[in-house]
Amino acid sequence: MSDAEAFAVLLLRLVIGATMAVHGLNHWRGGGRIAGTAGWFESLGLRNGRLQAWMSVITEIGAGVLLAAGFLTPLACAAVISVMLVAGLLAHRANGFFVFKDGYEYVLVLGVSCLALAVIGPGPWSLDEAFGIEVTGWAGGAVALGVGVAATGGLLATFWRPEKPKQPTSPETPEIPAMPGKPEPQTSEQA
Repeated sequence: MSDAEAFAVLLLRLVIGATMAVHGLNHWRGGGRIAGTAGWFESLGLRNGRLQAWMSVITEIGAGVLLAAGFLTPLACAAVISVMLVAGLLAHRANGFFVFKDGYEYVLVLGVSCLALAVIGPGPWSLDEAFGIEVTGWAGGAVALGVGVAATGGLLATFWRPEKPKQPTSPETPEIPAMPGKPEPQTSEQA
């Protein structure tokens, strides 16, 4: 790897790592703190919101630090991929692609960047290099993607319980949802 390529990989690691670590710190110490993060996760259908908030904080800060240091890079990438998959599926997918509409554009870029980084490897200026840890190429990508998808599936299977649509309260007066752009249906008492 040339010095220019090593610098590019280092830059990618540092930016994604710092972004993830700061994001985790924001879930912990920013705005609504853990309680706010927990409530938001519960609104997405995740049970045990407080546990989810702490798991998110630890995962995001931990993955960010590992990426920045270039240590256990495929596993750090897997953590980011998993966080981005959960965010993309639960919080952003329904909003479409574009980030300005709260779509999945941003989480897709971070997730795919980490997959590419796992394939390329952390470069020579990394702790993986210093300790002789070399899991790159297809193997690095497979570890990152496989562990990331498995972690996402495990989390969703264990904790995701979205609200079910409410059933009508009485068979005599069923609630009929309005079509988008159409006025609410009137009952015989309102007419």
